[in-house]
Amino acid sequence: MEKLRLYINSLSPEQRESFAASCGTTVGYLRKAISSKTKFDGALARRIDESSLGHICRAELRPDIWPELVKASVLVPLST
Repeated sequence: MEKLRLYINSLSPEQRESFAASCGTTVGYLRKAISSKTKFDGALARRIDESSLGHICRAELRPDIWPELVKASVLVPLST
């Protein structure tokens, strides 16, 4: 949720409104959910992922729904 808060705060007011609308919700709802640590439903988590172009991964918001994505997001150091 912290990553989502930072992402939203990095947007201009117009971009925030556009982002929230593309997620099918409002900036007010997103901020309230972040502050109260509300679990987003799976559809909203997916729309946030898609609308943020992957900056906020759905598995970060709902690891209980997409555990395979949590495992896939573990970074493996590259050999030099």
